[in-house]
Amino acid sequence: MPKMKSHSGAKKRFKTTGTGKLLRRQANLGHLNAHKPSTRLRRLSTPESVSAPDAKKVRKLLGKHKGR
Repeated sequence: MPKMKSHSGAKKRFKTTGTGKLLRRQANLGHLNAHKPSTRLRRLSTPESVSAPDAKKVRKLLGKHKGR
């Protein structure tokens, strides 16, 4: 049986914490940041956890099981 490959795009976009939660980067930080308030930029810079329905899909792309 061949090995399961993880999705290369998902590998770069998501991180798994020690407890198994998935973290993602928040939107609206790619460009046009000069006019946005620094408080907003700081708030958006922190990683956010992936919602439960999406986490199931992301785990499948990463090749991770729920128990890990």
